[in-house]
Amino acid sequence: MTRRGPRLPALAVAVAAVAGCSVPGATAAAKPPTELTVLAAASLQGPLERLAAAWQATSGTTLRIATDSSAALRAQIEHGAPADVFLSADTTNPDVLADAGLADGDPVAFAANELIVAIPKDDPAGLESPRDLARPGVRIIAAGEEVPVTRYTNQVIERLAGIEGYPADFASAYQANVVSREDNVRAVLAKIQLGEGDAGIVYVTDARAGQGIDVVELPREANVVAVYSGVVVKATDTPALARSFLDWIAGPEGQAILHEHGFLAAP
Repeated sequence: MTRRGPRLPALAVAVAAVAGCSVPGATAAAKPPTELTVLAAASLQGPLERLAAAWQATSGTTLRIATDSSAALRAQIEHGAPADVFLSADTTNPDVLADAGLADGDPVAFAANELIVAIPKDDPAGLESPRDLARPGVRIIAAGEEVPVTRYTNQVIERLAGIEGYPADFASAYQANVVSREDNVRAVLAKIQLGEGDAGIVYVTDARAGQGIDVVELPREANVVAVYSGVVVKATDTPALARSFLDWIAGPEGQAILHEHGFLAAP
């Protein structure tokens, strides 16, 4: 079913504009806009409150934020959902918008992440190694096929299958253990926290911040770097302000906040 607009925001930040603050890109004669609508990958939910507060202090404008799978948000923009900025957990979805003429300017890479195996704190399945993900009976929670973390996970699984000591059928055995596919990576983590699955491959930043979660590290040679990219949406009424925000996230202040939440610099 086609979504006709963004879901109710997982995070909405509405702060009164600070009197006297200047807005990047605004002229003294024009009254600056007071709000930007940002559609962001679910894995960015952690730092978004800090980012929004810091941006408000810098610009005097607020952010209205909705989070979900990057692929779902891209589809919403394609179908006319109102948005000024799109922050994706990959480079593919912003590139698709740009190629379709739905972006104002080029996408900007602003962060990176890595993957890790998240397990419940009590670890009922007794997972000691990523090799155990292919063990019969292990319940794996995964994301939907179009969600960026799934593409990254598939790369990890292929790399693990090539490591000495892993079974020849590791990839197919892993897929056979998937018992649920969720809308986004935060939903994957939530099911693991509730004990509805034994493991799931998620972003490091989400796993480290999750309550009731333990982790199993991936071998360095099997991990991948997930590059996050953002774009100004073509339909925005405030392209200069939206571009200022995107540049700010990629700049020193935004990077410092993302780093505090475990994100890496974009390569």
